Amino acid sequence: MMGFLFTARECSEIEYLIRRELEELLLDLGDVRIDEMVKRAMEQRYKVLFKMYSRFVTPKELSKYIRNKKYK
Repeated sequence: MMGFLFTARECSEIEYLIRRELEELLLDLGDVRIDEMVKRAMEQRYKVLFKMYSRFVTPKELSKYIRNKKYK
């Protein structure tokens, strides 16, 4: 485990970057043209980013990015 010290502005920038990546992954995961193997890798990436994002935001904001089981 590593620890980092960020300023408030750096935290908001990281939050923004992760949020945009999560949104992009959600769109791509819904695309039927993408191969299942690629989607599995994208789902793993989504899980990692989701855990990172959960450290920066409130549970209310985090709930916007919870994936339904039906999409798997």
